[in-house]
Amino acid sequence: MTPSYRRILLKLSGEAFLGRDSAVDFAATGVMADEIAEVARTGVSVAVVVGGGNIWRGKAHEAGGMDRSTADYMGMLATVINALALQDALERIGIPSRVQTAIQMQQIAEPYIRRRAIRHLEKGRVVIFGAGTGNPYFTTDTTAALRAVEIGADAILKATKVDGIYTADPKKDPSATRFTQLDYLEVLQRGLEVMDNTALTLCMDNGLPIVVFDMNVPGNIRRVVEGESIGTLVTTASGANPGFVGNAT
Repeated sequence: MTPSYRRILLKLSGEAFLGRDSAVDFAATGVMADEIAEVARTGVSVAVVVGGGNIWRGKAHEAGGMDRSTADYMGMLATVINALALQDALERIGIPSRVQTAIQMQQIAEPYIRRRAIRHLEKGRVVIFGAGTGNPYFTTDTTAALRAVEIGADAILKATKVDGIYTADPKKDPSATRFTQLDYLEVLQRGLEVMDNTALTLCMDNGLPIVVFDMNVPGNIRRVVEGESIGTLVTTASGANPGFVGNAT
């Protein structure tokens, strides 16, 4: 089957790495690597942006008086730990990968260089972006949107714990229904937490689709890439009414 997307940016939350007994769970990381490998082996270019919430939650420390910039930089370092864990899991199953960081740490990863990242993708390597944008006050959602635009990705695949955006919280309202498609402006106007507003606006300005889907279902990344109607697609005018979206961190 000809894929609908030839180059994707997969956004993984830090929670995707979290295990019952470990902040970076070996088994959970291996499952993610298997899902990514399934797509990468078909020739689709895969880049990944990882969060760090499984290790560090800056907002809680900011509430206690920590400087915002310090808390954000610590969060960036947490994302590098996750990026290295994912790289190790990928390479153990034969998928070549590179970690690039926005904060230079040459002993463990390459510095982010756009042309080098694109070249890695052209050579079939999975590129994992760590350390956010390298700047405080910007989320990893914004990093995902920025890197996706820079590398010429066809879409952002936003992995969550629910299977898309709903009319209401499906855990509280059994009658809630899932939207198959929404418009960027609808999401912005209703304040849905698909991605932060900076990230969403960047996607809208560059016509970059976002697919919100459930990462916990095996094969879902492949299904999205192949064009199946998985989750919720955020793109230009859909005419749908916005509602509730699940975990988007």
